[in-house]
Amino acid sequence: QVHLVESGGGLVQPGGNLTLTCIASEGTLTTYAMYWYRQIPGKKRSSIAGITLTNRITYDDSVKGRFTISKDNARNAVYLQMSNLKPDDSAVYYCNAGGTTSRYWGQGTQVTVSS
Repeated sequence: QVHLVESGGGLVQPGGNLTLTCIASEGTLTTYAMYWYRQIPGKKRSSIAGITLTNRITYDDSVKGRFTISKDNARNAVYLQMSNLKPDDSAVYYCNAGGTTSRYWGQGTQVTVSS
């Protein structure tokens, strides 16, 4: 079964940087496209970055130019490098493994951008 565990969230000042890590169970990264979602308080959960099996990368406009998604299959890890963080980036961030018939989620990690 697929297991996803996010880490790396925390409190950061506006303009600061933070990198999130998603550790996946063996084989996940070579089976599924991987995504980062976030849920901002009062808003629905939405996808902000994705990387496919062929390493095609997409970003939501809200994070384009500031966030970078990458993966390391050997470490079963997906990363989200976040730069120039804004208060509006405060959210619970989730790792997601997307297949044709199912989707798997981590527990989420909280990112708070505040002075």
